[in-house]
Amino acid sequence: MTAKAESSSVSVGAQIRQDIIHGVHPPGGKLREAALAKQYEVSRIPIREALRALEAEGLVESRAYSGSMVAPSPTEDAEDLFEIRIVLESATAKRAAKRAAQQSSGEAPDDRWRAIRKEINEILDAGDIVIGQEHYEDLAVLNMRFHFAIAELSGSLSFVSLLRQISGKIEWLYSLNVTRRGPQAWPEHRDIIAAIDAGQQSKAAEVMARHVRRSRDSYFAMMAAQPEQSS
Repeated sequence: MTAKAESSSVSVGAQIRQDIIHGVHPPGGKLREAALAKQYEVSRIPIREALRALEAEGLVESRAYSGSMVAPSPTEDAEDLFEIRIVLESATAKRAAKRAAQQSSGEAPDDRWRAIRKEINEILDAGDIVIGQEHYEDLAVLNMRFHFAIAELSGSLSFVSLLRQISGKIEWLYSLNVTRRGPQAWPEHRDIIAAIDAGQQSKAAEVMARHVRRSRDSYFAMMAAQPEQSS
């Protein structure tokens, strides 16, 4: 794939991801390449690549003779997803704190690490702005960018890869509760990065785990408050 085609598939993939998360393409809905190419005004090649990437994130399913379709809503998997996040993301925060200590000591200077750390500041500042403007759809995207950046800060390709596999479902769940949890959760991100910057490995892991648990508890409280669907 050429660089231009790859860029196109990433761009259209981001659009399809948001449309899945916000219900434009409902769970179980067919995702036909020709129709999507027309809708997003691209050729079928970037659509095909985008669907493959979204399948890897758990947002799309492909079945023999049936083509691609939107995966079921992750609500039934929510408890498992939060438990996975607690284990995985506390480990990423701990590793990121270890690397931060190395950067502070000059033990292993890394320009890439510093670039990611700068990006995190930009993400946090952008989140403050969208909360002030109540643009919560944007906050869901920024939230996932923050957690990805922490994984990248850890320097572990395995952590990044594992988080990517569930990132679509994480963002989907977050978007369902973003107006309730988002303004509460965002300041917690600064607590996480403060522990990482201080090189406090155990504290970074603890603060991250607490952050995810609070998101879990808020999500299930939101679900419990919803009226039951009549049969």
